[in-house]
Parts: sequence; structure tokens; C-alpha cells
Amino acid sequence: MKKITALLLVIMLSGALPRQITNACTNFIITKGATKDGSVMITYSADSHVLYGELYYWPARDWQKGTLVDIYEWDTGKFLGRIPQIAHTYSVIGNMNQHQLSIGETTFGGRAELADSTGIIDYGSLIYTTLQRAKNAREAIATISQLLSEYGYASSGESFSIADANEAWIMEIIGKGPANKGAVWVARRIPDGYISGHANHPRIMTFPLADGKKSITSKQLDKINNPDVETVYAYDVIDVARKFGWFTGKDQEFSFSDVYAPIDFSGARFCEARVWSGFNSVNAQMGQYLDYAMGKNLKNRMPLWIKPDNKLGLKDVMGMMRNYYQGTPMDMTKDVGAGPYGSTVRWRPMTWKVDNETYLHERAIATQQTGFSFVAQSRSWLPDPVGGILWFGVDDTYYTVYSPMYCGITKVPETFAVGNGDMMTFSDNAAFWVFNQVTNFAYTRTSVMINEIQKKQSELEDGYIAETSGIDKSASDLYKKTPSDAINFLTDYSVKAGNKTVAEWQVLYKFLFTKYMDGNVKEKRDVPAGYKYYTPKVSQPGYTEEWYRVIVKSAGDKLKVIE
Repeated sequence: MKKITALLLVIMLSGALPRQITNACTNFIITKGATKDGSVMITYSADSHVLYGELYYWPARDWQKGTLVDIYEWDTGKFLGRIPQIAHTYSVIGNMNQHQLSIGETTFGGRAELADSTGIIDYGSLIYTTLQRAKNAREAIATISQLLSEYGYASSGESFSIADANEAWIMEIIGKGPANKGAVWVARRIPDGYISGHANHPRIMTFPLADGKKSITSKQLDKINNPDVETVYAYDVIDVARKFGWFTGKDQEFSFSDVYAPIDFSGARFCEARVWSGFNSVNAQMGQYLDYAMGKNLKNRMPLWIKPDNKLGLKDVMGMMRNYYQGTPMDMTKDVGAGPYGSTVRWRPMTWKVDNETYLHERAIATQQTGFSFVAQSRSWLPDPVGGILWFGVDDTYYTVYSPMYCGITKVPETFAVGNGDMMTFSDNAAFWVFNQVTNFAYTRTSVMINEIQKKQSELEDGYIAETSGIDKSASDLYKKTPSDAINFLTDYSVKAGNKTVAEWQVLYKFLFTKYMDGNVKEKRDVPAGYKYYTPKVSQPGYTEEWYRVIVKSAGDKLKVIE
């Protein structure tokens, strides 16, 4: 169990007890010029087989001078140290704060020699401490730089998505080695109209060197708010690589990704392929990088950002997170591992040996081990508490429902709240357990049940999207008169929406289990006159012809009926 907040009192006030996240996540970054409505969005799936999906909350608060913050490692719960608290911290709902700033991450590990066991700030602390201290993306980058340089970095390599209502950045960092405080890093602003993404492998290669205008170093952070600045990096990011002997070329040839985490087959097939699949779903030219995504041509690296063929709506971005390589050679429903009902997932381990040859399962964006995921939507034309919506869901992204949580709210739905169950404690009204009931049942016969699941999924999400336009207007009008009334209004709506989602999913599970148990498909029939009861109509569709052929090929004549 991890926490990044000061004193037990804050835990009681916020209910925030963040839990374990491991290095298997996916992020996409969508600039305002790439969206239909001009919003900025980032996505994040927090994937771990031991991560319990719940919605964290920290209230805004004033702090007494001299207050210290206890820092615990996100992945292990290990106490790392204490740092001074600032005078005022902002409220945070999940991974978005009251000013529409949002941050996501993926771990890439990188060179093990750069780990520093003396650091105090791990990657989880960077996210949530920064969200409590920064108002926008540029302030977030400066805050991260300051935290790393003052207190040292306690994690391996990380990529961060950082977005506010106007712009979005990708920032990649790694330590400097044992007992070397701080980290080396590069941050780049995604050009307006483009999208980017990362999935457990660093994606920043070469970058513009400091000119004091469009590109600056960490020694020039006083210039970071200059709108012309598009690249910021640690002043010693190249020097550290030279010290270890990993880079000997000219400065302008330096590639962060190639030096600090050289690409290999697993980095391409298990990590970069997820970015490729998201890009491929919105850009018809991505086929030229298929050989790279499949690990066959590691020199054919994808660009850091691409322009989608069409501007993206909220549902399009949600769809990017529901990807299992549909329509590509890696489509997970198309090989025998999918079973007779087209499963979208594979059980671990991801690699195995047969006859001394190693084989793999694909690692898709949509996966069974997702604890929670979100689409953070920031909108510059609305007041901050109204403009930011964290569309939040739990469990496998392909099957989840994204419910709207406005960034200014002061309470989370009971069904998503920290403490309502945990990974080893079942709770029948906790979103995580309710969604896992539906999903794990659906895994047994995906192709049979998926249409009914997606129908309910779309009904809820489309309903929320339609509702929020009216909620936006009402809340904005209230905010002009009495901001606190607007906050209460948004809190009430978000809490009810989240609880409604879970209640609807509870009903869906009962319906699916009743209809599809034991391999049957049952349809209710009206009881005819004169009957005490009437049995349902039952069909038994069996397997597809393709799967029957798989059985015959495997069993030979053993199962053949003798006439």
C-alpha cells in the first residue's frame, strides 16, 4: 500500500491510498488541433495483475510552514523519505487536478546502471505531488525538474504524458546512476494538430538543441512559460551518456531512446506495437511501420507524433484504448489461442517454449490486467472546474464504461472509492469487482456475448456524452454567480453517474449469466394460457466450423462416429 500525502490526517480527509502499478501501461496524447471540439486529451491504462482499480482523491488544502510530506514508493509501499510541503496544494481527482492538468505514465526501465537507491522521489510521487503543485503542463515540467534535482529520483526510466487545456507534452526521464542525485530527461511539446503516444518504451530520439528560444535546458527554466518554447531538457542529458561511454557522436546526433533504452524485439513487439496499433486506427499510412511493430525491422522507427486522417472525437479516443490489433496480422481473435469464441485476451506468461523454440502472446492495449484507465479531457473555453472531465473506467478497456468525473468535484462515487474492497477483498458494489464479473464471464464466450455488452456500453457512454453538454452549460452559469454551487452541482452529477454505471453493470451481469450459463443461449417466452410455467427457448450454437476442424485435426479418428 502506497501513499504520497502528508500525515495520516490527509489520508482520512482524502481517502487516498494509491496502490501498485507495474510497467505495462499505454498512453495516447491528443492535441486540441487534432480533436473535433478543440479539447486536449490524454489516455492512460494502469495495467498490473495486482492493481485494484479505484478513483483517488486529494482535496485542496493550505499547509502550515514546516509540514513534511511522507514519500512512499508507488510500486512497493517502501518509505523513501520526507520532503517539505508547499503552502497550498490543489485538489486532484484521479490523475487530473482542479486546473485541468492531467498526467499519465508508462515505465520503460532503461539501463539498469542508472538506478539510484538514494533517491526520494519515485515516479508515482512525481505524478501526484506535481498534480497538487502545478497549474499547467509547463509548470508541471518545471515542478518535476525541481523535485528530481532537490530530492533525487528513485525509479527506473519513465515516459510521462502531460496536458492542460491548451497544450500537451511528452516527457521522458531516467536516473543518473548510484548516489547521483537527480535525473536526465527530455520534454517535447506535441505540435498542435498531431497526436503522440507511448507504451513502456521511450519514444524521444533526437531533439533540437538549446537555442534559448524554441529549445531550452533545465538551467533556463525561467523561460519555460515563453509560448515559443517547444523542447526542454536536462542540461546534462548528453553528458551523462558520454560519462558511461554509451554515446561518442556529435551532440545533435544524440537520441534519448537509442542511448538510454536501445530498442530490441520485445521493446518493439510488446511495447511499440501498442502505439502503432493506436496510430494505425486513425492514420491509413501506418502500414509502412508494421514490420517495426512486429519486431522484424528495428531500424524502421515510427515518428514521435503523427497527424490523424480526421479530427478525433471523444468516442474515437476511447476507441483507441479498446484495441486488440483488430484488422492487423496481430489480431488476437484470429489464431487458435483465441479459442472457439474469439477471445481478445491471453493468459500469462507472454512467452513460452515448444521444441526449444520461443513463442509469444501479443500484448495489446486492451488487456485483462488493467486496474483502471481514463481519458482526460481538458477544454479551454470553460471554467477549470467545468472544463476538465476525467472519463474514468476500471478493468479491461475493451469492456469498460468511461464515466464522467468533473475535475472540480469534492467527492468520488462510493462504487469507485478507495477502501471499497481491494484486490483480495470482494465487494459486490465496487466497480472493479462488478466489471470483472462481466468481463471474466465474457472471456469464456466473447463472440456470443460481446454485442450485448457493447450495446450497454455505448448506451451509457453516449448518454453521458449527451448529458455533459447540458451539465457544462448549467455548471458554467452557476459558476459565474456562486462557484461553490457549481462545484456541488458537478460533484452530485459525477457521483450519480459513477454509481449509475456500476448499478447498470450489476444488472447486465445478472442478465448475461442467466442467459448464457452452461453453454446455452436462453430466451424468455411468455407463459401460454393453461400452463403453470413454460420453459425458455434454448439454443446451443456450439462451435464454428473452423474450430470443429481444429478439434478434428488434433484428435484424428478418436472422436469420429462409427456408423
